[in-house]
Amino acid sequence: MQGPQLDAEQALARLREGNRRFVDHVVSLEALLSHARREDHARAQRPFAVILGCSDSRAPAEFVFDQGLGDLFVIRVAGNIAAPSQIGSVEFAVARFGIRLVVVLGHSNCGAIQATLEAVDHPQEVSPALHAIVDRIMPALGDIAHGHAHPHDDDARDRRAHDAMRANVSYTAARLRADSTYLDRMCDEQGLSIVGADYDLSSGVVDFFHAAA
Repeated sequence: MQGPQLDAEQALARLREGNRRFVDHVVSLEALLSHARREDHARAQRPFAVILGCSDSRAPAEFVFDQGLGDLFVIRVAGNIAAPSQIGSVEFAVARFGIRLVVVLGHSNCGAIQATLEAVDHPQEVSPALHAIVDRIMPALGDIAHGHAHPHDDDARDRRAHDAMRANVSYTAARLRADSTYLDRMCDEQGLSIVGADYDLSSGVVDFFHAAA
């Protein structure tokens, strides 16, 4: 019989520990054994955290946090945006599984962020579907949108992209509360925590930060 669900601090500690293993190129025995318990997971699931992350092929949350089958409820969409379907998915997981931690996971060299910055610098016609992503990232940028980097200044361009990514993570976290009375109430009354995280593709390190939620 499973014990009580982890609270937000316990869930965050488990993610931090898993990321340290990932950085150290260690895979936990528990994560490996979870594959052998596939039939058990087919009957029920009890994830301990929600991860709203990017669809980028280099940023799979289960690997980044060294977790096994059934451990994480993962929602992936380009730019880790909070459109209605993503918000509804978070609500579902929190309500159905009693989860108390939601992580909005951004990452370095994000293509959706780059596409948004390119749309700021060089407005051009894009498909309505792509607009649905870019237009949700654009409000997060604020002054970053006006900070054009010299095309040959790689450091300045990288800093701008990194700042834009973190701003978008914070914005998405804020939207989860602002656009969901349920999640807002759960944060105020039931100990739900919504945090931001910045995953560095090169080092593998995840930097958690308290987003504007």
